[in-house]
Amino acid sequence: MAVYAVTYVYAEGSAAARDEHRPAHRAYLDELSAKGVNLCSGPFGPEDEPGALLLLRADTRVDAVAHTEQDPFRRNGLVTDVQVREWTPVLGPLAAHL
Repeated sequence: MAVYAVTYVYAEGSAAARDEHRPAHRAYLDELSAKGVNLCSGPFGPEDEPGALLLLRADTRVDAVAHTEQDPFRRNGLVTDVQVREWTPVLGPLAAHL
């Protein structure tokens, strides 16, 4: 399986709704982690465009996107754009674990 870098762009003005749905969002990502799909995920910093990075293990790019479709943030319209790129970890401590 490959590793995919999936980026979310959050909908403008969605901060309150994200706060509301964050527990379910995190529970969903925890389920993906338990299955070995979500390797690491989290939001971008406060000075960046609102969004997040998810490192997902999947067979294909289509499968990587499919893993995000039931994310409560996506189901509730809080994500306006999803980008997916295959990523090849080569150096550093994280690369040794992937």
